[in-house]
Amino acid sequence: MNNLVCAHVPYTYLAQHLDFILEQRINPEVFLNGDVLDSLVVEELVSIADAIHASGLRTTIHAPFMDLNPGSPESLIRQVTARRFEQVLDAAEILKPVVMVFHPGYDRWRYGDSQDTWLGNCIDSFRQVLARAEGIGCTIAVENIFEEEPSTLRGLLDAFDLPRLRHCFDVGHWNLFHKVGMEEWFAQLGSYIAEVHVHDNHGTRDEHLPIGDGDIDFDLFFRLMRQYAPDAVYTIEAHSREKVALAMTRLLKHLGD
Repeated sequence: MNNLVCAHVPYTYLAQHLDFILEQRINPEVFLNGDVLDSLVVEELVSIADAIHASGLRTTIHAPFMDLNPGSPESLIRQVTARRFEQVLDAAEILKPVVMVFHPGYDRWRYGDSQDTWLGNCIDSFRQVLARAEGIGCTIAVENIFEEEPSTLRGLLDAFDLPRLRHCFDVGHWNLFHKVGMEEWFAQLGSYIAEVHVHDNHGTRDEHLPIGDGDIDFDLFFRLMRQYAPDAVYTIEAHSREKVALAMTRLLKHLGD
């Protein structure tokens, strides 16, 4: 099993659980929200990064997303988004993540008639992100949130056509919002997948359950992953130690099949 397997850890809990993370050999996907970035103590981040790297573990980063939108037609929103992206890229200079996950910010209820405007703004925003990612040496992956089908994500990826810009497929979000089947989604974006967020739900709310506790067809999911993205990073998004352990056990079983 050669895939990098990570677990989502908000930065506010990282120092508190660092000993457990190192003992259990958990590669953390570090989530840095706006409040964290505004109060970040660089020396603490350096110390944590040194401990993770010295143990042979690797990291990914989940960038801030709340109320941010790199494709917004409102210039002030784009400015705030760019500032947050700059801050998280500063942190990435220290953590040296394999992948950084960003939310692209599209949903059809706000931008359905202005898709081209949103896409043009988003391209401008990610041009700056990709320039810095090149120096850091990490892959940028855009995650599906409210997307019902993959055309806007495909438009962003195709606009750059760069190995540095990839897709993070969140199967839980797909189950909540999709209007196309998983096979159709993978036919469009499967070859772009660099990371997946693996959690389950019943299609009504973002429950972040371990694999098998909701109604997602994970047999199909893993078959498609083996077909389209065999080297992707797998990130568990569970919200307690117990659920992380259960989700990890079930994930590794699938990866070992």
